[in-house]
Amino acid sequence: MTPDQALASHRRMLLQVGEAITVRRYAGTGAGRAATEAVAQGRVMGYLPKEIVGAVQQGDRKVILLNDPAAAVPSGKVALSTLLPLDSDDRLVVRGAEVAIQGVDDSTRRIADVLVALEIQVRG
Repeated sequence: MTPDQALASHRRMLLQVGEAITVRRYAGTGAGRAATEAVAQGRVMGYLPKEIVGAVQQGDRKVILLNDPAAAVPSGKVALSTLLPLDSDDRLVVRGAEVAIQGVDDSTRRIADVLVALEIQVRG
């Protein structure tokens, strides 16, 4: 499968079952700190009982977040690629609630060194 085919496949899947997920990166400290945000299509899923091992806790969720270079960038937001790589200091907003990033897998959905999507473990 080529990177373009993988991206097209992920786009189709997320068009059917996905939702808009906001990635938020804060700068500064305190209540007045600034946030840079990107919006991307994603899919939120729970972990299977057999996957709750190691650092994965009950209640954690997995987010598949599409890295689509052709995605429209809403006014006041930035392209997701601007915020890559994501880390545990960043946050996601899922259905209006901010959740903490516990881990980011940028290898599983990488095809021929092209990042098609991220798999992100979130808590909260």
